[in-house]
Amino acid sequence: MSDATTTRQSYQSINFADKLARFTDHWQPRVIAEMNDYQFKVVRIEGDFLWHEHADTDETFIVLEGELRIDMRDGFVLVSAGEMFVVPKGVEHKPYAEREVKMMLIEPRGVINTGGETNERTSVNDMWI
Repeated sequence: MSDATTTRQSYQSINFADKLARFTDHWQPRVIAEMNDYQFKVVRIEGDFLWHEHADTDETFIVLEGELRIDMRDGFVLVSAGEMFVVPKGVEHKPYAEREVKMMLIEPRGVINTGGETNERTSVNDMWI
């Protein structure tokens, strides 16, 4: 028998609620999967973040629970549970959640959550859960 027939791949779906139940801190995205060079991250947020932009990539926000407001310099968008919004690359934005929001981010591997600056709100990259 060849190695291909003796080795079995383990297939398992990813449960968002299960992953989110494993941590309680805010503004610290956790990677749950990768597709090519993109990472899928779950995160809990509450309160205000900071103004930032991603010069080289779009950023996708998918709200799983709660309501997210994303401020842009020329307006804002409300994103409710079951909805998503893509912030285009180079657009300065600031996420805000009056109450806790659970969401997924989709962005290329290595993107810094605070954009071009690092500070006390910068999260660790590639933190898997």
